[in-house]
Amino acid sequence: MNGFVKKCSGILSAWLAVMALCMTSLAAQEGLCPEQRNARTGALDEVAWNRLSGIYEDISEEKYASAHEDLQKMLERAKHDRYLQAIIYQALGYVDSSQENPESALDFYEKAIATDALPDPAHYAAMFQVAQLHFRQKNYGAALEWLDVWFCSAPPENAAATAHALRAFILFEQRNYAGALADIDAAIGLQNEPDETWYQLKLAALYELKQYPELASTLEDMVVKWPREKTYWIRLSQAYDLLGNSDKSLAVQALAYRSGLLDQQADIIHLSNLYSRAGIPLKAAKVIQGGIENGMVESSRNHWVMLAEAWYAADELEQALAAFAAAGKKASDGRVDLRRAYVLLELERWQAALDSLNIALEKGGLNEHGMGQAALLRGITQFNLGNLDAAHTDWARAERYEPTRKAARQWRKFLQDVRRRQAS
Repeated sequence: MNGFVKKCSGILSAWLAVMALCMTSLAAQEGLCPEQRNARTGALDEVAWNRLSGIYEDISEEKYASAHEDLQKMLERAKHDRYLQAIIYQALGYVDSSQENPESALDFYEKAIATDALPDPAHYAAMFQVAQLHFRQKNYGAALEWLDVWFCSAPPENAAATAHALRAFILFEQRNYAGALADIDAAIGLQNEPDETWYQLKLAALYELKQYPELASTLEDMVVKWPREKTYWIRLSQAYDLLGNSDKSLAVQALAYRSGLLDQQADIIHLSNLYSRAGIPLKAAKVIQGGIENGMVESSRNHWVMLAEAWYAADELEQALAAFAAAGKKASDGRVDLRRAYVLLELERWQAALDSLNIALEKGGLNEHGMGQAALLRGITQFNLGNLDAAHTDWARAERYEPTRKAARQWRKFLQDVRRRQAS
């Protein structure tokens, strides 16, 4: 019987150890760490072991209600066995935690710890669970206290990456960004496959600390680890922007675009703007043109104007005219039609320019400068079409507006000289 009980006790200890994390011991913090434990492993009789085995099976099958009820019944009969009480308390804590009852789970885990009867792995696992539960309830001070005690009390078996990560999250919530960064770096360094959320926390800490070179370096690692995550590419582009490296910012955004990751209107507009800022208007135009054609970018007045200006900057005037025409159809005022007339005048398409100016004036909505410019330009188109009287009338109208008064007078004087020459 003793051999059987000893064997069962060993198996039970192994089950409890599953809940424990791989642990490492840090330098003990002065006044924080308790004295070294000297708890002996308890023993269970055959009846208790069999009942617990059935309960653990229910827990593994997520039959939490029946497991909780059976554990409570066992607890009532375990008044004189601290070791069995500790095991039951810890199991109840696990059940309640799994059922999202953190307050009740905390109470059970703390009772398990208070018995001081569990073997070290299970004892320290319960302490860690308490720290985690306090964190989940946003009791950050209590969570940190428990975790710090765990750090300096747990035996130095293996590296505790998860514990460093938990402390990093706690410190971040307490706005101790430097401490959070140190712990999350430790966690990442100890884990072969660090959790993605750990890197996300590191980014947040670096951003708060304004450590932009390190931020960019971390994002470089992240786009390698998670190459299909668009957010990291965009943030890497923004990080380079913060560092004043516009070339790298554009290169990263362009690579994300070619990889098919930019799937939102804001992404396309931003990339087009980056190309424009870099003095590459042809690519700026092609990006936004493609976005409008595939429906990713709204076919709105503003987007057509943006496209037209990019084509114009790329010296693709026919494309610019087409885009201005599309923008004009979306516009309720005449500003776009006036802008289109400028391009037509540049191409010396006088009749088309006159038609565009007439539409601009008919729609209205122009400010004083716009009204003066429309009249001045219409006078020029009329002059080139041979309509000298109409040109005179338009330039006289342009003189009414301060922004175009001087130019309009010069054109009228020029017209007078032409007529004198014609008369002589």
